[in-house]
Parts: sequence; C-alpha cells; structure tokens
Amino acid sequence: MSRLEAKKSPLFTSEPLTRDAVSQSLSLLSGILKSSYGPAGRLKQLHNGVGGCVCTTSQSSALLGHLSISQPVLRVLTASVRNHVSRFSDCGLFTAILCCGFIENFRSLNVAPFTVIKISKHLLSLCMDHLKSEACGCRVSVDFSSVETLVCLVRSILTSKPACMLNKTEVDHLTSLVLKAFIFTVPCHVETNAVLGKCVVIPVKGRRVVDSTVLPGLLIEAPEIQLGKPLSVKRTGSNMIKIALFSVSMSGDGSNPEEGTIAVHHGVSLEVSELNQLLNVGKQLVKDEVGLVVCQKVMHPSLKQYLKENGVVAVDRAGLSLMEPLGRVTGSQPIASIHSLSPGCYGSLKDLCVESFASKHFLHLIPEDTVICSLVLCNRSETAWDELKRVCETAEHVLQLTVKEPLALLGGGCTETHLASYIRHKSSSLPASTCKDLGCSQTQYQLVADGFCRSLESVARSLSHDGEEVLTDVVYGHCWFVPSGSPCVSRWSDLVSKCGCGVNGNTEDLSWSFLQSQSGSLILQGCPKEPSVKVADLRTLDCFAAKCSGLQVALETANLILDLSYIIEDQN
Repeated sequence: MSRLEAKKSPLFTSEPLTRDAVSQSLSLLSGILKSSYGPAGRLKQLHNGVGGCVCTTSQSSALLGHLSISQPVLRVLTASVRNHVSRFSDCGLFTAILCCGFIENFRSLNVAPFTVIKISKHLLSLCMDHLKSEACGCRVSVDFSSVETLVCLVRSILTSKPACMLNKTEVDHLTSLVLKAFIFTVPCHVETNAVLGKCVVIPVKGRRVVDSTVLPGLLIEAPEIQLGKPLSVKRTGSNMIKIALFSVSMSGDGSNPEEGTIAVHHGVSLEVSELNQLLNVGKQLVKDEVGLVVCQKVMHPSLKQYLKENGVVAVDRAGLSLMEPLGRVTGSQPIASIHSLSPGCYGSLKDLCVESFASKHFLHLIPEDTVICSLVLCNRSETAWDELKRVCETAEHVLQLTVKEPLALLGGGCTETHLASYIRHKSSSLPASTCKDLGCSQTQYQLVADGFCRSLESVARSLSHDGEEVLTDVVYGHCWFVPSGSPCVSRWSDLVSKCGCGVNGNTEDLSWSFLQSQSGSLILQGCPKEPSVKVADLRTLDCFAAKCSGLQVALETANLILDLSYIIEDQN
C-alpha cells in the first residue's frame, strides 16, 4: 500500500523584489553577464555536477541555456532574453544586462511601480522614435552595393566572442567567408516574395581556422567514397543527374512496431520479402535513370551494392537536418514510402564530385542554380569550434535581418551613451503637458529618466574589464575608453584617440567627463550632434533590428518584474 502524504499549501512570496535572496540572485546574474560582455569579456566554464559536456563560452545563448536557475524572478528574465535570442540571434547579453540595470535602478526609486512603468514606456518611445529618425546620430545606413559596412558588421560579431580564439588573419578570413556564404544564399532572380537560402555548417575540428572554406551547393559526408577513384554516376539524356531523396528507412528490418501488427503467412520470410521490395525499388530507380540516391536513415547493403553496380551513387544516414536543404538544392520531394515511387518526386543536379577535408570525404552536390551553400568550418579545438559555429550562425542571421532593414547601429558603447545623452537632453526641457498626461510630477519624471539613462550607461561600462576609465563627450554623446595605468594629464585628448565605435577622433575639444561619475553625468547643451560617419573609420557596428528589439524586451521584462506583487509556488 503506497504512503499518502498530505497536500502542502502553496508558498506565497509577497513583494519579491524586496527580498534579500532575490536581490542577491539578481546581482549575481548581472555580474556574470556584465563580466562576459564584449571582445574582452571573461569566459565562463559551465558543467554539471555529474560529469558530461563542459561548455566554455561568453555567449548569452550558451550561458543562459546551461545555467540552472530556480529563482522565479530570474526565470522570467532569462526566458525573455532567450526568446529574444531565438528570434534575432544577437544582442542577448545587451538585453539581459540592460534588463538587470532597469530593475536595479528603478526599484531603488521612491516612486510607485505603476508610475515608473508609465514614465519608462514614454522614455522608450522617445528612444525608438529617435533611432528610427533620419537625424539619429548613432544610426548607419548599410549600402549593399559596397561590402565595407557589411565587413565591419560581420567582423564586430566575430571579434565579440573571445572563446573563438581568433587572431586578426583568421578574423579577416572568416569575415570574407561568411559574406561569401551569405551572397550565395541571396536569390539571383528576385521574385515578389523572395526567400533567402541557407548556409549549412560542416564541422572539421582539429584543423586551422584558415583551412575553412565555403562552397556553393551541399556537402554530404560519405565515408565509403574512395577519394582516389573516379566517381562514376549515371546521367540523363540532358546530361543532368537525377536524384531520389528518401526520408523512410531502407534497412529492410521490418516495419515500425508502432505502425501496427503484421500478419505473416506460414513459410514466408519477412526479411526476404522486405529485401525483395527494396530491390524492386532499386530496379525502378535504375529504370527511371536516377543517378544519386540519398536516404535519411539506413540503407540495406544489398540495395547499395545493386545501385552501385548499375552506376547509381547511394548515400545513407544523411540525417534529418540535411533533408530540408537537400530538397531546396535539388528540387526533390522526400519519399516517405518504398511502396510507391512517383517520377514527380525526383530532383536534379548539374554535377557531383568528391571533396576531402582533413580525414573526411564528402559528396559535393552542385546544382544548376541554388541558394544553399556549405561552410566548411575549422577550428583547433572542440570548445573553440562550438563557439565559432554559434558566432557564424549569428553573423548569417544578422545579415539576413539587415537585408530586411538595411541599417546598423554604432557599437563600442556609443549607441548606449548617445541614447542616454539624448534622453537627458529631452528630459531637461520637458513640456509641462507631458507630466500631466503621464500623471506624474516633474521630480518623478526626472528620477525615472535618470535611472533609465544610468541603465543604458551601465551597459557601456560593462565593456571595460581591465580597469579602463570610461568617458563620454558632450558634443556627440559617444563612449571613450582610457587605458588603465595611463599617466595623469591635463587634457583627456592626450589619452584617447578614438571613441568606442571609431567614428570620432580627438581632433576637437569634446569636453569629456567620467561616465556616471559621482558628480553626475553632464547634460548636453543641445541635442547630441550627428557625426559625419566614414565607413573606413568604423570599428564596431551592431545589428539595428536586434538592438532595437533588445531595448524593448529589456524594458518590458523589467516592468513586468517590477509589477510583481506575489509569487505563488506549488510545493507538491
């Protein structure tokens, strides 16, 4: 007889943000994220207590995916950030750090959460309107007729993750490969609803990064193919290679038990019957002049041998991840049953050849016209390769987002400090009607605006990991870093040469001040100026769509958490 336990009452936690445990957990998470931010971010090694894979990273998707978080407030925060990253791939750390900053700065104000939320939403709308206006000083137009801006955008992403262990030569090589791969995925013939293609990453670990390459079409690993022998493949009358793509098992080991019970007559061998059916499929493929057969699962050795003897190349164990790109490359429809073959399911290829990288052999599927390409990605260690794969996929996604919205934002902390300067300027000359519409006092508005700006500036300060002093100027509102251990001088211009994004130099007196100094940040005399952006000067760019979304997600999540009155946890 099983023991019956009395049902426990749920645990009620009122005003969770006032609890020390929540404050300490939030502060700890914020510290982990801030110390991981930017090109000089510190790496984190994540592993569980029972062995298994060890992950070394500074990337938000890997960090938040491996962290075990039990605190309900933090789970809301991390879930929002992970959802943002799943949609945009970029600016995950920016979003998380900014959200933590909003919570920490807003909860310390002696202002009701309802009022804070209304004012902060108004400030967010000011930021978004400014970012989307032509007069915005931290926005850069991306010209797709020139690769310079695209190169800067990709390079900024590659250099932001130190766990990739890349030197300058390797960064330059990978930047050109990522751009080349992206260009392969853009359709040559634009239709009304053009769809971008896909870059499939092929892992080659233990090799130099500069051995990486990109090829149009698709690579399928084929260990049984011998490199030295010429590849004999059947072609159609139009000199094309017909391909059949099977998503069903062709191993001949019987049907799946979940599909139902099979009745077998006395004296009939199920295995022989299955094999005969497979060989009949092979005969039909040969008759239909198919030159390449790819099976997602396992193929029976006898069928592979029969196809080989008849000039048909057979590859099995292709895997589910390759089925969609295989269909797009060849135009074939996956065949889900060996009992019926339709000629309309076949696809075609222009050519088929063998490629070798390290000790691996691949079939290179070359189509007539394709938006699919293969990036053979190499790195010295498994840890560095895993991080590099995530970074390259992020770069590809950012380029796709930039096609839809050809804009970028200045990086290196300059967008954050510029927005903070802009909000301080706007709030210093606030019309009385704004406070009346928001139902708040001038003092409350200024307190929330200051907390909003300090949260933005804390993101820029998070880029400093080696004791650098962080400055901002009162002309452009950009971010400047003074190397640690610099001598005391009378002019800041003797210590700084370029701002964080690289657009502004020290050729003019910009009246620098410490960012978030004890005496308070300087308020610009006017709206921050728009610098004349020269693409050659750019050091760092951020994805416009990802950063705008991150700004909105950070504030909306912070406001949600600030508005929490109770947490109710089931104890059963």
